[in-house]
Amino acid sequence: MVTRRGPHVRLAGLWEFPGGKVEDGEDDHTALARELWEELQIRVEVGECVGENIHTEERGPFCLVAYRATIMEGRPVLSDHDEIAWITPDKLSQLDWAPADIPLLKKLV
Repeated sequence: MVTRRGPHVRLAGLWEFPGGKVEDGEDDHTALARELWEELQIRVEVGECVGENIHTEERGPFCLVAYRATIMEGRPVLSDHDEIAWITPDKLSQLDWAPADIPLLKKLV
């Protein structure tokens, strides 16, 4: 599952793996589950780590960590994003990606 950033957010129109920032007191799994609930109204079980990428942009460096996740409850509802797609790994390179997510594509393919 991939999402396209909506017109009202930074990097609008680019595709990404959904998620967000880890808040104080959270681990990665808890943060991803919370973010997917807040952004897409789905409850997930977070699985194994797929990979990570340290990316630097104008706001500074950050570490993007990707995990497999299984939807346990709900259907995705778009709020911050304007499109969602279920896409096979061999088709991922056909999308216009947010720069931080690009290194993770190779690990999935």
